[in-house]
Amino acid sequence: MDKSVNENTKSTLLKTGFFNRLETLLPKAVLFPTFAIAAIFIYGFIGWTTWISFTDSRLLPKYELAGFIQYITLFTKEPRWWVAVGNLFIFSILFISICIVIGLLLAIFLDQRIRGESFFRTIYLYPMALSFIVTGAAWRWILNPNLGLERLVQQLGFSEFTFRWLVDSHMAIYTIVIAAVWQSSGFVLALFLAGLRGIDPAIIKAAQVDGASLPRIYWRIIIPSLRPVFLSAVIILMHISIKSFDLVMVLTRGGPGYSTDMPATFMYAFSFNRGRLGFGAASAVIMFLAVMAIIIPYLYSELRGTRNER
Repeated sequence: MDKSVNENTKSTLLKTGFFNRLETLLPKAVLFPTFAIAAIFIYGFIGWTTWISFTDSRLLPKYELAGFIQYITLFTKEPRWWVAVGNLFIFSILFISICIVIGLLLAIFLDQRIRGESFFRTIYLYPMALSFIVTGAAWRWILNPNLGLERLVQQLGFSEFTFRWLVDSHMAIYTIVIAAVWQSSGFVLALFLAGLRGIDPAIIKAAQVDGASLPRIYWRIIIPSLRPVFLSAVIILMHISIKSFDLVMVLTRGGPGYSTDMPATFMYAFSFNRGRLGFGAASAVIMFLAVMAIIIPYLYSELRGTRNER
């Protein structure tokens, strides 16, 4: 009988060990294809693009290294690149600042527990559900001088009204800002509203007891406490602005001329339309480094804050 009990115990232990190993290995086996695909098609192609940027690749890739010639050409002999960089600077500053201001004001408005809050929240958040392609197509129609806003106002009787930013090389970049702000302000609103709802109401009540007005409470107490939300919003919006491609391609196609070129559209044009693969890869690497320069400090600050909390 003791022998039978020992055998049953061994059998139970073996089954338990098997199932424990299975529970450990099964999630890894399920996730392994995803990690493998990500490693190949994300990090592998990042490495491939970096290698190509150091070659003299034209229409087809070449793998013989040619040094920094593409980067030298990019920064010293290609004025279109500096137009794209300047447009990115203008777009980023306006896009980020306007989104933050509008998102914060709308979040404060909704934080007052107004009647119909869910209705207004749905309206403000609706553009966020659309892709930049849909946004670009809609605003291209709205800003078209022959079809959209200008024609509508003229039909209302204001025949002298003109709004031709979309076809004006000096103003077209601002149409991209308008469309992007309309698309992303709701996202910033959601961030700030979540931050506002996370503030302890006792702090506000204590300030009101001390005689502080509501605008002063927001300006001196609530908004400074939203610094982590501000940082997250700036990082995310900056990441969006650096990679802006689909909105520009749909709304202006980089024109008139190349007056609304961005680094992403510049990279696409030279890599696939002009057959200068190595040159386009160099611009892509610069974009990647710019994104990393933003994300890495942000991740470091987040991890450092988490460690300090522990």
